[in-house]
This record gives sequence, structure tokens and C-alpha cells, in this order.
Amino acid sequence: MAELARGPRHGYELRREIEAATGHTLSNNSLYPRLRQFVAAAAVLRRAEEHEGTPPRHIYSITDVGRELLHDMLAELPEDTGDNAREFMARLVHFDWLTPEEQLRILDARDNILAGDRKRTAILAAARAEHWSLLTLEHGMDRIDWDRAWLADIRAEVEANAGADSQVDPTHS
Repeated sequence: MAELARGPRHGYELRREIEAATGHTLSNNSLYPRLRQFVAAAAVLRRAEEHEGTPPRHIYSITDVGRELLHDMLAELPEDTGDNAREFMARLVHFDWLTPEEQLRILDARDNILAGDRKRTAILAAARAEHWSLLTLEHGMDRIDWDRAWLADIRAEVEANAGADSQVDPTHS
């Protein structure tokens, strides 16, 4: 829906833009059922655009209900998906849709997950004597430490910008 918030798109164009933004291949079997769900929920409108000599092309656009739904989806990082880096990154990519308070809440949720992962990994490492196992666990802790430092940098940027502009609507940039 975030791509539709930037303007109406036909399905192929929408798929291409989502793939370009995420770096992941998106099949029609995952895109179109999701679009149908959004249409049924009145979050997205679908209209046929006639072209001479070809079947009509369906154009999708987001509704006000869809904008609210998009915001609500981005503003929360549910505990059951909080440990999923892809879920976190999907929210980070669209931080412009969120207030600084919402951004900080998502950063805190992700940091708490990483802190728990770091603690569990350190406990495992303390119990291991095998060189390669320990090396692997230490590498995992280094990666977690790097991720947490990166989150701290993002937090500092959010806090520094909080007073300047509390929320930007990316559809009006």
C-alpha cells in the first residue's frame, strides 16, 4: 500500500516498484490476492482502464481507509514479528509515515529483541569450549552488537529531527 500511497499504479507497475524497493521478487500469486483483500477492505480502489486492442488494465489506488490502515500497520511492531528483521526493515523504509514517537517505539521494540538475542547467545557461548562453535557464536554476538549500534545511530537521528518536523506525508513531497 505504501507504493500506492505515492500514486495509482497498475499491477505490473506496482509489482516492479515493490521489487525495486525491496530487492525481492514478488509473484503475481502473492500480489493479486493481497490487492483483492485490500479492495474488499475498502483500503484500495480498482478501476479498469480501457486500451484499444488490448484487455482493460486495472489501476489500483489507495483510499483514506487504506492510508489509515497503512499507518496502523507501520506504527506497530507486534511481538510475534518483532524478531523478524524483514518486518523491522519494512517499517524503517517507511519511517516518513510515522511520528518520532512511533519511530522510537519501533526502534525500542527491535532493540529489545536484539538485546534478548545477545543475552541468549552469550549464555550459549559461555557453555561452549569447541573452537568453531565458539567462533560462530562470537560472530553472532558481533553482528548483534553492530545492529544495536546502528539502531542507536538511527535513534539519535530521530531524536535530533523530532523538533524540526514531527511527521512528513511522503505523498506530498
